Amino acid sequence: MTLPASRIINGLGTLGAICSMLFALLFLQHYLGLDPCPLCVVDRVLIISLGCIFFTATIHNPSIVGQRLYGLLATIVALTGVAVCWRHVWLQNLPEDLVPSCGPGLDYMMETLPIGETLEIIFTASGECADIQWSFMGLSIPEQTLLVFNGFLLLALTQVFRKK
Repeated sequence: MTLPASRIINGLGTLGAICSMLFALLFLQHYLGLDPCPLCVVDRVLIISLGCIFFTATIHNPSIVGQRLYGLLATIVALTGVAVCWRHVWLQNLPEDLVPSCGPGLDYMMETLPIGETLEIIFTASGECADIQWSFMGLSIPEQTLLVFNGFLLLALTQVFRKK
């Protein structure tokens, strides 16, 4: 089986990130009026990061070694996204009495706390992330986002293991 050119794969990654952010911003946030929880904000930052990596690789169009480096970087970011989504899905499936308490608002934490402490609070005390605000075909937003990150991971691994 012949793979598409690396520039096409990187372009698909760029397009995927743009579509994901448009869906999150235009449909979920503006049309449905859903505010993102702290873990959703982390997901958005990771998707934007992936979009930047894929876009840079598309424009740069390096040799096989460069494609593998871009692919490796995208793999690391996509795996981080998978981990964040798993945490989010886990929170949503906890019994109500085991859900951690809600921490302070994300805006407040970003303004007053160091980034390390903010991330620690997000990953340990984000009870508001356990709320299922919307679902499609039985999948909550974090479950859908997990599928998106798996798609990015597949594109990135394609670049890492591409033969000459």
